[in-house]
Amino acid sequence: MTQTLISANNITLNHHGKSVLDNVSFELKQGEFITLIGPNGAGKSSLIKVLLGLIKPNHGGVNRAKNIRLGYTPQAFSPNPFIPISVFDFLNLNQKVDQDFVHETAILTGIESLLNTPLKSLSGGELQRVLLSRALLKKPNVLILDEPAQNLDVNGQMHLYKLIQDIHQQQDCAVLMVSHDLHRVMKESTQVLCLYRHICCIGQPESILKDSQFNDLFADQMDDLMATYEHHHNHCHED
Repeated sequence: MTQTLISANNITLNHHGKSVLDNVSFELKQGEFITLIGPNGAGKSSLIKVLLGLIKPNHGGVNRAKNIRLGYTPQAFSPNPFIPISVFDFLNLNQKVDQDFVHETAILTGIESLLNTPLKSLSGGELQRVLLSRALLKKPNVLILDEPAQNLDVNGQMHLYKLIQDIHQQQDCAVLMVSHDLHRVMKESTQVLCLYRHICCIGQPESILKDSQFNDLFADQMDDLMATYEHHHNHCHED
């Protein structure tokens, strides 16, 4: 039986009298890759923070498996330009890690040549790889990624998504990822969760594409999205 690693139960969150999350329930199981999508202001980052225990909901709760090991990369991270810290020191900050494992992880994520580089000097893509590396040092069985490809160029996004998919498959690590890249979402995810304060729909990519609420939220992208998805999944090309 596949283990449930995180279970969100009727999560309701209000902020200054406004509803942020309304009765949100879902499970993340071992081996799953769930992508969380929704328009700006839908409550995606708030839900992530509730799942991590960083925010206490007004109602409902989160159950985490006893053996859970969480790795997390935040949506926005800006190194303090006045603190001269290297990538290597940042990876070791506030945690005791075997140094051989630090180097193994740096090789996996492609940052081994950056270990002595000041954190403040990194490009957006390099910084995202460093943040992912730090999350992997937890040896996670759940990886929570809040828009990991934000501010990356197309090439940088492609490499980062491939790295995340490799980690998911090779290390049997469940992934919960927030993303705005619907093409990538439909290609990579085992489940898609569409949020707009409440869960509009959740399921496999092919079922989500047919859901009326998903179509309403992303109407401007549907034609292009359907064409791309059908091309990827149509292996019987006629002459």
